[in-house]
Amino acid sequence: MPAPAITRVVVRPVVAPLPRPLRTASGMMESAPLVLVDIETSAGITGHAYAFAYTPVLLGALARLTGDVGTLLEGRAIYPADLTRWLRGRFVIAGTSGLLDMALAVLDIAAWDAHAKLAGLPLARLLGGDVAPLPAYASFGMDGLEDTASAAAGAAAEGFGAVKIKIGYETFAQDLAVVRATKHALGDAVALLVDYNQSLTVPEAVLRCRALDHEGLSWIEEPTRADDTAGHARIAAEIETPLQLGESLFGPQAIADSIRGGASDLMMPDLIKVGGVTGWLAASAICQAARMPVSNHFFQEASAHLMAATPTAHLVEFFDIAGPILRVPLQAIDGRVRASEEPGLGIEWSEEAVARYAA
Repeated sequence: MPAPAITRVVVRPVVAPLPRPLRTASGMMESAPLVLVDIETSAGITGHAYAFAYTPVLLGALARLTGDVGTLLEGRAIYPADLTRWLRGRFVIAGTSGLLDMALAVLDIAAWDAHAKLAGLPLARLLGGDVAPLPAYASFGMDGLEDTASAAAGAAAEGFGAVKIKIGYETFAQDLAVVRATKHALGDAVALLVDYNQSLTVPEAVLRCRALDHEGLSWIEEPTRADDTAGHARIAAEIETPLQLGESLFGPQAIADSIRGGASDLMMPDLIKVGGVTGWLAASAICQAARMPVSNHFFQEASAHLMAATPTAHLVEFFDIAGPILRVPLQAIDGRVRASEEPGLGIEWSEEAVARYAA
């Protein structure tokens, strides 16, 4: 019996508030510009997903592109892997990296949500995993010495076993002071992760990361440009602390190229950039073959399902960009997150909030 068909794809842009502005060494994020996607089917089931546009400047373009591409799906059966393969085949000549990849990914996620709902299963169980509590880390911005240490201590008190902070201050002395103050606030039982957000040159990254080698960090994230595989490989060879990459890599092939190039010790795919659920599954298999631990970047509601089915799963990033427009935001309890037990991803919009924050 064929699957129900897609009858309509609805795309809406919103600008949701963040609990606090997210400052990074590469810029400030003061809000969460999101593209919401609803894939309606002939069975009366609707699949939901959202994409993060990073800046309001790109929100309109990403929403329009997603809507235009989404019209191609109308009338097609809701088989997500087949849909994505067919849809990507339409853009081989044009190429997809960038906003088009993001549009294709969010449509893929919404299709998987509908598919799992039709099966009556949470996505994690549909993929062969279980809905169980997973270790998470609390993620914070570049907030200065006192505020960073205070926020980290609060996360530790809530039960998080790991905390990530952003560094890349004007001088390394400032980086070191923030790292040491945060380590002191956390104590020895909580892991500290740091993120440079691509802010350093390769020579500066080697100097700073090498100097951090004895500060007890569990990883250093994206010290230089994400597209500089050779540069990251040089940094990885020069330091002892594990390097974490992946959030800026588009598609499973880029993940494979990074691993092959020795650019990273850990991998953190971004669900929208890696190609949605279909892309994540391919990237996860690549990482499994390389015996590389996998964490996620953002999109915690869907990522919790995928991490539950990822053989080398490491840590779930807990940073809530969509909570204000969700009926039931994902919660962290004692430093762990658990995917929704509802069929699909468990994502449902708060229509009142969507109207309030409409762009």
